[in-house]
Amino acid sequence: MSTGALQLLIAVVHVVLAIGVTAHIVLTKDDVRGAIGWIGLVWLTPVLGSAMYVFLGVNRIKRRAGQMRRDRTMPGFSPTGSHAVPQLAVAVDQIPERLRSLAALSGRVTGAPLVGGNRVEPLEGGDAAYPAMLAAIDAARSSVALATYIFDRGTVADRFVEALARAVQRGVVVRVLIDGVGARYSRPPIVGTLRRRGVDVREFLPSAFPFSHPYFNLRNHRKLMIVDGTTGFCGGMNIRDACMLSLQAHHATNDVHFRFHGPVVRQLMNVFTFDWQYATGELLNDETWFPSIAADAGPVLARGIPDGPDEDFEALLFTFLGAIGQARRHIRIVTPYFLPDKPLIDALKVAALRNVDVEILLPEHSNLRTVQWAQTAQLGTVLRGGCHVYLTPAPFDHSKLFTIDGEWSLIGSANWDPRSLRLNFEYVVECYCPQFAAQVNAMIDTRKARARAWTMADYRRRPFPVKLRDGLTWLAQPYL
Repeated sequence: MSTGALQLLIAVVHVVLAIGVTAHIVLTKDDVRGAIGWIGLVWLTPVLGSAMYVFLGVNRIKRRAGQMRRDRTMPGFSPTGSHAVPQLAVAVDQIPERLRSLAALSGRVTGAPLVGGNRVEPLEGGDAAYPAMLAAIDAARSSVALATYIFDRGTVADRFVEALARAVQRGVVVRVLIDGVGARYSRPPIVGTLRRRGVDVREFLPSAFPFSHPYFNLRNHRKLMIVDGTTGFCGGMNIRDACMLSLQAHHATNDVHFRFHGPVVRQLMNVFTFDWQYATGELLNDETWFPSIAADAGPVLARGIPDGPDEDFEALLFTFLGAIGQARRHIRIVTPYFLPDKPLIDALKVAALRNVDVEILLPEHSNLRTVQWAQTAQLGTVLRGGCHVYLTPAPFDHSKLFTIDGEWSLIGSANWDPRSLRLNFEYVVECYCPQFAAQVNAMIDTRKARARAWTMADYRRRPFPVKLRDGLTWLAQPYL
């Protein structure tokens, strides 16, 4: 074939592929900026751009996840995929009147009821959380379900491996799910060790790469543990030595986990069951995993909110927006990564203009340098809008806390960044309870007392090369 004929063939293939891919983008993408970016790449990068879209731009998980939800008949699921037992839903008059619209919003975006009779206990740092989790495993009588993003080798991991192995030896049914990328934070991954000890462990979307990378997409970022179907743990804490400050590990990390008792534990179990079935095909649907739970453990009204690139897509974003719009006095946010899209930033600015006191607490030194550069470029917008920013000193604070008006709290695994809001599988729990909100606000107060205010003057004082670096990095915000 002559050079001219080959060039003509490539051009024809490029045009045909580009037309087909463009049609798919226009019909399936909701974000106009993302759609324009993909179309530009497809047309300006012959053949390669179309191939990149096919492999990276199509959400295959959504189709399979949706089919799994439609086929499920396990206890606690309605035909539409509800994540709890309908008869345990609280009556409307149990919800504070001012928060009923927020409760209605989160109920519609999740399909799950708000359930009462829960007790939620904060566990500050691995020094409190890990002993509580290990004690729960050692006390397990029937089942242990554990999902984590990172299960890193070290002293803490060894303790969990031993506790899980002891549970298996006692006849407890154990299932462990580790994200395929998070598993590679250790070399070799701890998966092999768990299997050799008799623990049934699987990877969620196993990675073909032999190393971890913080920017891989579609990761299971949830951190859940459910023991005997009645005691739950959820929050932002991975399993690694860095989270246990008493070990004085390199890159020490402050974090918060929470222990749950009451009907909401069933919702935690439901989302683990869904992820486990997706990864393995095994359906966990008997009383080993779903025993009866009395609604008398405590005063907290709670609802689990799963979020991910399936049909739970944007559940977290809508919950954030609804809570910000509901706030009348205070909005308090603690997050390790703050890179929200423009609608969220505008919502925070509007809240500040309504005389709502908006406080955002961030680590002074992030563990992801590029994320810190990009978020610094974005902070000028919220500062100009009247929000207050505080930078917390070392150790790096990986906590995720969100309260409004001392009445409503959101806790779990999600950050305020595109990865949590669009690309990863997350799990948070909303809580309607002034007493619990006071506990969360006390943790925020402790952080604020150690932090320093970062003002518009600080933002402007950065040297020009730093401003330029931060601004250029901000251009990659959708991918950080």
